[in-house]
Amino acid sequence: MERSAGRTAGRLGAAFLAGAALLSAVGCSTDAGTGLRSSAATPSAAAHAKGAGDKDGGTGKPSTAPTSPSTPSMPEPAVLARATVHVPDRQTVGVGMPISVTFPRPVPVTERAAVENWLRVRTSSATTGAWSWVRDHNLLDGQRLDFRPTTYWRPGTKVSLRVGSHGVRHFTVGRSLVATVDTTTDMMTVDTGGKESRIPITAGKPGRDTWNGTMVVMDKQPKVLMDSSTVGMGPNDTYRAYYHWALHLTTSGTYVHQNPHADTAAGRSNVTHGCVGLATTTARGFYDQVMVGDVIKVTGAHKPVVAVGNGYGDWNLSWKRWLEHSATGATRTA
Repeated sequence: MERSAGRTAGRLGAAFLAGAALLSAVGCSTDAGTGLRSSAATPSAAAHAKGAGDKDGGTGKPSTAPTSPSTPSMPEPAVLARATVHVPDRQTVGVGMPISVTFPRPVPVTERAAVENWLRVRTSSATTGAWSWVRDHNLLDGQRLDFRPTTYWRPGTKVSLRVGSHGVRHFTVGRSLVATVDTTTDMMTVDTGGKESRIPITAGKPGRDTWNGTMVVMDKQPKVLMDSSTVGMGPNDTYRAYYHWALHLTTSGTYVHQNPHADTAAGRSNVTHGCVGLATTTARGFYDQVMVGDVIKVTGAHKPVVAVGNGYGDWNLSWKRWLEHSATGATRTA
């Protein structure tokens, strides 16, 4: 089943919410792109991300981390003062989590090299990476800039991002978890640091196929309400129900989540509206295993590879193509 996701809590996974946060009802659709909002009691993801990113560890004081050993020769772009970083501060994330920065207005091509140069990435071990301008699912060209290594982050790496003169964001890369969903066999292979396990799944049915390609867990929620009426599905696709143990993969609404239909269909057939469904007996265990930033790869579906800006689709570009959208090219971060 696939559920639409919008411009606040859904976009880019800044909603690292505690407890059983309940999200407002939104329908399932393979290409839905409007509607996910946090509940009234839950702060918006943008506010959470900005509050954690512009201050040091949420203390309310600017970071006192030392300045970069080399200062760019060009003036600091004013747009950095209103940049939002969507990697949570002081968090441990999966090996697929890029650093993603968004801006309140499109950054002109002539300013992009300066923006990249003033966003300084440092790591605890030598890493080759690059910034690249990504067309976000909900934004204009020039409003989103991501940093990723050539391959997934090395487990245990400590990463910091200095946003010009406007503070520092820190995060740590946890253990490696890469789950590969094969929609032709209806099985998911979970590789956790070299140890493999297999879980039966059900994916999108014909006409509601799951996206192919590599996705990254944007956020996770123990309970979501999905309503087909919000995306105009026909009478044969009517549903309104709560689904548990939901791992959010794309802005357009792809999830891995518990689905009661998977209790009989998992490992046998594809019956969802685009999401990856897990049986009641396996969904909670997988949910508890996964952290934000872990990698979910889908193969064999009759649907294109998910777009780079539809969530964290960064890994669907080769390194050569990633660099084509960078103004400053590859860099060593240690």
